[in-house]
Amino acid sequence: MTDNAHQESIRLEAGQTAPDFTLPGDTGDTVTLSALRGKNIVLYFYPAAMTPGCTTEACDFRDNLARLSARGFTVLGVSKDPLDKLARFRERDHLTFPLLSDPDLAVHRLYGAYGEKNLYGKVRLGVIRSTFVIDGDGIIRVAKYNVRAKGHVDSLLRALDKLDDQEWMQR
Repeated sequence: MTDNAHQESIRLEAGQTAPDFTLPGDTGDTVTLSALRGKNIVLYFYPAAMTPGCTTEACDFRDNLARLSARGFTVLGVSKDPLDKLARFRERDHLTFPLLSDPDLAVHRLYGAYGEKNLYGKVRLGVIRSTFVIDGDGIIRVAKYNVRAKGHVDSLLRALDKLDDQEWMQR
């Protein structure tokens, strides 16, 4: 591996400002994070559309979208997949939230969702399954790395329940 491969990936934390980005979505829209100010966002990064783990995670968000929407959240999924694959993923699994394409991994890197990870005992570079809850002011309230695909939304909702300052979700 080159020296760049051994670079420590950044890790964002609660309280930091979420890095802004603009990415194309699977429905033809372009999504800019700063344009969503005033909305609470669940931004999640996943390795590859239509793989077993990523399908499990996406369907978990789909099946719990009403619970998240009732709490004022908009869900955005991000992967390195091309738009046509994301559109097929949406259609195949009846996904009801935007899927964004980041083929050069620039936004993944901004969020620390790409870097070294341990897979079956081997360290390799890849997408780190990660989720961020961003409030309407653009502040990260929850930052989770190496999340499990199965049961992820329940785990996320439990983390939100533990936040002391629930006032931000009521805006």
